[in-house]
Amino acid sequence: MTIHPSINLGRAEDNVSVGETLTLVATTVPANSVVTWTSSDDEVATIVDGVVTGVSAGTATITAKITVDGVDYTDTCNIIVTE
Repeated sequence: MTIHPSINLGRAEDNVSVGETLTLVATTVPANSVVTWTSSDDEVATIVDGVVTGVSAGTATITAKITVDGVDYTDTCNIIVTE
């Protein structure tokens, strides 16, 4: 049986207020994959271990990435931060 690596955040968009947090959960195949998180704009939203913090009003894209056998697999979620 061939395993097809993948990562899924389960949502394409979410909202958070400035100073609030929300948690993104990455479902990965293989299940023990190490997820690397990045934000397109740390001045709008930061991400640490799947926890998004709203910093200032705007939109940031959160990317979750796994690497399997030298190939990157990603999924993204647009975070809209409101005052």
